[in-house]
Amino acid sequence: MSRILIVEDEESFSDPLSYLLEKEGFEVTVAADGNEALSVFERDSADLILLDLMLPGMSGTEVCRQVRQRSNVPVIMLTAKDSEIDKVVGLELGADDYVTKPFSLDEVVARIRAVLRRTASLDDDDAAVLRVDDLELDDDAHEVRRGGEVVELSPTEFKLLRYLMMNPNRVLSKAQILDHVWEYDFNGDASIVESYISYLRRKIDPHSSEPLIQTKRGFGYMLKADRTS
Repeated sequence: MSRILIVEDEESFSDPLSYLLEKEGFEVTVAADGNEALSVFERDSADLILLDLMLPGMSGTEVCRQVRQRSNVPVIMLTAKDSEIDKVVGLELGADDYVTKPFSLDEVVARIRAVLRRTASLDDDDAAVLRVDDLELDDDAHEVRRGGEVVELSPTEFKLLRYLMMNPNRVLSKAQILDHVWEYDFNGDASIVESYISYLRRKIDPHSSEPLIQTKRGFGYMLKADRTS
């Protein structure tokens, strides 16, 4: 039974969501503010956090930052329709997905299952080290290194990079990336692919004159490699 921590101050959202998730077989804990959320997480941990960014007191982005310092637990953000800045900041801090209010409860459940599936797949894969030029991805240790330096990635960033590294010099469309990385069983928002490619570039290619991750306009994205193993 997966444990879900809902961080949401509006009971009109948290109550029906908690009821539905429990009905779907999840163990659910609800926190009404950031301090309570961190306290609950510290005490009980969780398999996934559903985090509203608009919280009283400590902001959701600060909660996300502190959680990410302690753990790689998956985080799905709940954002208001007009909170694009908070959404971007949350993703940069390492959130794995976002759902925009108002949302359907079924969509949230689908997103949760998709994130949990891809997190589990990271743990279930056989040990392997992928290498593209001076970039290394250690599947067993869940560690990425560029030029020998460790690069900190969220679980979703890690899986996106792995998919790119498993297909070097091959152009991958947004639809292919959504299907293999996000594993949505509904039509996901392709803009999230653009966002994560951007965040991954900042971490993998911060000073490269010729970035490894390249955009092929109208087609998709490609990890350009001179040598692989």
